[in-house]
Amino acid sequence: MNKESQYVRGDIHMRQRRPYRVLKRKPSKKDENRSVEDIVREFKQSHDRSSSYREQSLKIHGFICAKCGREFDFKNQHLLTVHHKDGNHRNNPSDGSNWENLCVYCHDDEHSRNLLGDSLRSEPEK
Repeated sequence: MNKESQYVRGDIHMRQRRPYRVLKRKPSKKDENRSVEDIVREFKQSHDRSSSYREQSLKIHGFICAKCGREFDFKNQHLLTVHHKDGNHRNNPSDGSNWENLCVYCHDDEHSRNLLGDSLRSEPEK
């Protein structure tokens, strides 16, 4: 099949996509000189930055889904995610104005709405 072929799933027309390919790259001179400790430290720092806005959002907005109103506690907080309202995951203002806490179900729904809207717009009118 070519990549433009379509299939029907339910009543939604979707294009088939090829599976992702992992591109292997040769390490640069810079990478060869880095130690394992440097790589681990860099990873931890980037992880700390990304998880800190989640912690901030939970403090600001609380353990509640902004869409369905479901309340969460420490046992099931992993089901609560931070949604970036403008879609830019790098836009993390400290006042939390670009964030809303959504449960994983509402978060999936929020992102699938764009896909559904795009597919409905592309259907020919009858």
